[in-house]
Parts: sequence; structure tokens; C-alpha cells
Amino acid sequence: MKIWDKGIAVDKKIEQFTVGRDRELDMYLAQFDVQASRAQTNMLAAAGLISAAENQQLQQGLQELAAQLEAGTFTIGEDFEDVHSKIESYLTEHYGDAGKKIHTARSRNDQVLTAIQLFLKDYTQRAAAKTLELVEVLLQKAEAHKTDLMPGYTHFQAAMPSSFGLWFSAYAEHLLLDLALFEAAHTVADQNPLGSGAGFGSSFPIDRLQTTQEMGFGNLAVSSVGAQMLRGKTEKTVAFALAGMAATLAKMSYDLVLYNGQDMAFVELPKEFTTGSSIMPHKKNPDVFELIRARCNALQALPNTLILATSNLPSGYHRDFQILKEILFEPMTQFLDILDIVLFALPQLRIKPDLLNQPKYDAVFTVENINQLIQTGTPFRTAYKQVGLAVEDGSYVPHKEFQTTHLGSVHNLGLEEIRSKVARFRVGSRLM
Repeated sequence: MKIWDKGIAVDKKIEQFTVGRDRELDMYLAQFDVQASRAQTNMLAAAGLISAAENQQLQQGLQELAAQLEAGTFTIGEDFEDVHSKIESYLTEHYGDAGKKIHTARSRNDQVLTAIQLFLKDYTQRAAAKTLELVEVLLQKAEAHKTDLMPGYTHFQAAMPSSFGLWFSAYAEHLLLDLALFEAAHTVADQNPLGSGAGFGSSFPIDRLQTTQEMGFGNLAVSSVGAQMLRGKTEKTVAFALAGMAATLAKMSYDLVLYNGQDMAFVELPKEFTTGSSIMPHKKNPDVFELIRARCNALQALPNTLILATSNLPSGYHRDFQILKEILFEPMTQFLDILDIVLFALPQLRIKPDLLNQPKYDAVFTVENINQLIQTGTPFRTAYKQVGLAVEDGSYVPHKEFQTTHLGSVHNLGLEEIRSKVARFRVGSRLM
């Protein structure tokens, strides 16, 4: 069944190609198409385009479909082109002419787009909630290990004293920055396109403000042409948000792979979180963080892929948009899985204490030796040269006793300030 069927048979090979993976991928949209259809039928009844009795029938049918989705019994068989034709067929089969009327003043263009907007809006909220959980874990780890020093690195060389508290809090703060991109994606998704039809509106007296309110959209996409232009724009905005946060998680995972190695040995995963080698019995590989790194790196390609798929399209609907579901939906699910596994693994990470007591890290205190000379009146450049020469001739003795005071340093992490950022986000964000 096709909702555009006029009785003309389509070649089976063409049909198979054009349908693609819609039946499978439309399962992501099913609950949101039901939600939008409920708002549509209420609006049609209020506008006098269907009777109160027909609206009651359609609402009953849509409730039945919602129950099927909740129970996991809803399917889209090969008799249907997509979820939209399946829903309309069910309503027609069970409620006759009322089912045939649900598409009044609606095009498949705005029907699909509305479901996608609702889906992506819901997704940004779920992703944000998991991210804030991870931020909290990172801040807890930062508090627990604020006195555990570690060498900080630049150019892959030990540079200056750092701490695990500073490292954990850095990623907490950057995930909050990444949430700003999710806030932007949510804003774009929070626009109601229903009623824009095929992109040019309708001559029926529909009430688009009513459906906007009923579906919980914060805004109405006013221009019917502009509403259709959301297709592609919303997906790309979500992809940029995913890519931004994926970059942060990939960097964190790379750190942990390095820190878990025998050469650095800063952290240790429980043995049950590691995998072994088929030939080397001593190996305990941090595969979990290697796979997170690889998957997050792959996610960073999403914006470019979506841009290439849509970059040369004019306004209006084009079938090209269909493949955006293939490009984006499954990676979106994979990203939530990544957040779940990080939330599971990170609390179990064991920190090695007293790292800077090892002689190989003595050089990270050179700046502290310089600072000690400066406090006795030696100019910085002179102190720099003196300490440098001492390192070269072997007379250098590290000055390990130091105390930082400025906000965001080893001994003043500023965790409360970062927590204030979290609190402000929770209060001010529409994602919450």
C-alpha cells in the first residue's frame, strides 16, 4: 500500500530501489508519526474537516498503534512502503472512511518532516541527559583524585606537573561546551512544520498553532517553503552536535589508551574490562577505549557526509533526503551506546598514586625551579637559562614542593565553578 497510489503499477525493481531501507529505519519514527497524527486529527476536527465521531475513532486507532509500539508488536511488512502508509492502512482497515480522511490538508512531505523533527528533538534531550550523567561522573572522579599528581604532556613529552583532578575536570567542562551544540540542534528541531503540506500550505482553514502546542513544539516553522527547508538542515545540525561531542570522547579515550599502557601506567582498568591476546598471555588490552575512539572518529565524518548528500539541492522536497535516515539514524543510536559504555567503564578506572615520585619525571619540575629563583629576585630569562644549564650538566635538583593558587590550576581546580556551569545549563537549557 502506498499513500500516493493511483492504481498504476510500479516496476518491482524500481520499487525495491526507491523504498530502500525505509521500512526498517521508519521504526525510529513510528511513535512520532503516531503523535503527530493525533495532533492532526484533533486539529481537523476543530476545523470542521472531520466529525467529532471520526476524530474519536481515529484517536482510538492511534492509541491502539501506540500500544503496539509500546509492546513491541508493531511491524512494517513488505505490503507497505513506509510507516506512514502502514498507519493509514491500519486506520482505514479498522475505521473505514475516517482512516481515509486523516491525510486531509497534509502531504507526506510535512508528515515525514514532522515525525523527523519530533524524533530529533527527543534525541537531543536524551543525549543531553546522558551527557550530564557523564559530566557528573567526571566531576566526582576529579574530586576523588584532586591530590593525585600526574605528569602533564606536550609534544608527547613530559612537561609540567598536572593532576588527575585537572584532567577529569577538563573533560567535564568540555562536554558542557559540546552540549551547546546539542542546544543549537534542539532549537532547529523544535520547529513545527506540520501544515506546510508539500511546501506551499493548504486552502483548508487549518490551525497550525494548535498542532504546534499539542505536539509540544516550542516554535512554528511559519513559512511553508521554509518549513520544507528544515529537511536536511535539522539532520546536519544534529550531525555537527554529534561530531563535536564525539571528538571530545575520542580524545579522552586516546588519553586513556596511552595512560593504560605499561610505559606510562597512569591508570588501570579492571582485568574483566580488558581483552587478551591469542599468542601473548600477559596482554590486557583496553579494547573498550580503542573502540570508543574509532567509533567516535567515524562519527566526526557525519556532517561532511550529510553536506555532500544535500549540498546542491534547491528549495523544496527531493527524494535525496530519504538517504539521510540511512546516514544518520543508526550512528545516533550508536552514540547513545557509546555514552552508556563510558558511563559504565569510567567509574571503574583505577588511578596510580605517587607517579611524580619516579626519577624519570624529575624534569617536569623545572618551571618550579625557575619560579623559585624568580621569587629570590632573579629575572625570568636568567633563571630560565640557569635551570636549563643545570639540566644539561646534571646538576639539576627538582624543586618538588609547589603550590598553585589561581583558579583552574593543580591545587585550585575550581570544581564548584564547573558545577555552577552545570546548574546554569540545567536551569537555562530547553534540553532539560
